[in-house]
Amino acid sequence: MTSPTSPPTVSERVSASKVPEVTIWFWLIKILCTTVGESFADWINVRLGVGLYTTALDFTAVLAAMLAIQLRLTRYAPFTYWLTVVIVSVTGTLYTDILTDKLGVPLAVSTTVFSVALAVVFGVWFARERTLSIHSVTTRPRELFYWLAVLVTFALGTAAGDWTLALTGWSAGVSVLLPGGLIVAVVVGWRAGVNAVLSFWLAYILTRPLGANLGDWLATPRADHGLGLGPGLTSTIFLAMIAAAVVYLMATRVDVIERWQKKTPATPARKVSALSTVGYYTVVVLATGALLHWVSTQPHRDTGDAASEDDVPARVTSSARVPAPLASAVFPPASIALYRSITQDALARVRAGDQQTVKTTITGLETAWDHDQDQLQPINSATWSSLDHKIDAVLKSIRAAKPSVDDETRTLTTLLTSLR
Repeated sequence: MTSPTSPPTVSERVSASKVPEVTIWFWLIKILCTTVGESFADWINVRLGVGLYTTALDFTAVLAAMLAIQLRLTRYAPFTYWLTVVIVSVTGTLYTDILTDKLGVPLAVSTTVFSVALAVVFGVWFARERTLSIHSVTTRPRELFYWLAVLVTFALGTAAGDWTLALTGWSAGVSVLLPGGLIVAVVVGWRAGVNAVLSFWLAYILTRPLGANLGDWLATPRADHGLGLGPGLTSTIFLAMIAAAVVYLMATRVDVIERWQKKTPATPARKVSALSTVGYYTVVVLATGALLHWVSTQPHRDTGDAASEDDVPARVTSSARVPAPLASAVFPPASIALYRSITQDALARVRAGDQQTVKTTITGLETAWDHDQDQLQPINSATWSSLDHKIDAVLKSIRAAKPSVDDETRTLTTLLTSLR
């Protein structure tokens, strides 16, 4: 889908377009970039054990460097542009993960915050430039607004996608269907004549959870209904596909806006009224909300909430709960001993009233557990999931805005019981 070219505004044109034409290549590479954003961030943070904060700081620095290079260009350069998008994808994912995993911000809250932030960016952008069209990114202010909007859309897409998983309990493979279906709805609306710029940005946001869920599905072990490629291999495959597509675009320049406009003269597009546009997307939003509400009321194990198995709603029958073997019976003894040691240390600090230190201590458990995920989860998915829920419950209780010693003691004791 494309967005219409807007008339000149108060901003003086200083360059050719700095972004690509919106073709099938644009959407294909965008989805590939979002998949890399999810899998590559997980690979560096978890598999390599770099840590979430360090990874986020590193990629923020890389993003600043790439944006400086991008801003110095005078026209669209496929390699620089799409490399910047990849870095933005990883960075936006990491920012959302920090809010959720480190600061304990609920996904509903972070989704709302990023939605408001994006609305503010668009509001200021439009008030100053009188256009949000991708075809108008020909001045420095518009380019800055563009990249800020792109960064927020990645963070918003990550939060909204994870929130959807938490509400529904869907596997990564199934969860691909929702953003995919919504993108189809956006395309249908665009073809029918609803606002092209609005349709473009809605599709841009939706490609984030689509690509992320696709990446999760490919990387997730087969025991958990994934393809078992792992985040490292998934990232490598998709980076190679991005590189091949970008090389093709560099050779053919088929996505250069100026060349596209010369080959395809502008023709009047069918348009519907603003009221019809609002009405159409209102129906889409209400239908999506109704679907998510219905799914959230069905029996499922919540994969996105930091709750222990004891917190699973009563509507989940006992037959749905498959007993997990003891951790020590299936996992390496050295790993279990490390987890027990950290948990016992945290419990002792809680009982001593040392709340500040216990947060640091429990971060060590989180880091060790995340680092070992790729090794442990394939061994026995049921046991891994059981422990993962209990560790999440510990993290939630300790990182609560107002920690309760009773809750911390209960979750830590439950975890210790399972680490035997």
